[in-house]
Amino acid sequence: MDTFTELTRLLARLRDPDLMERFLREILTPSETRDLGSRWELLKRLEAGETQRQIATELGVSLCKITRGSRELKRPGSALKAVLALPRPRPH
Repeated sequence: MDTFTELTRLLARLRDPDLMERFLREILTPSETRDLGSRWELLKRLEAGETQRQIATELGVSLCKITRGSRELKRPGSALKAVLALPRPRPH
C-alpha cells in the first residue's frame, strides 16, 4: 500500500470532525488549506449551476482549475459528484 492510500484509509476511519480538521490544518500549510477550501467552493458552485467565468471572477481562480473540476464532475462514477451529493454538515 502506498503512503497516499494509507493516509486516505486512516482519514476514512476518523469519526471526529474536529480531530480531522485539526489534523489537516497541522499537515497542510495555510496556503494548501486555502487552496483546498477554494477547490471545494468552486465544485459546490459548479454543481449549483454557476458559470465557470462567474466562479473564476468571484473566487479569483483560474479557468483551468474550474474546467478540470467541471470535467471531473461530468465523468461517469465521479467521486466528486458522489461526495457533493452527501448531506452537508452544519457549521458550529
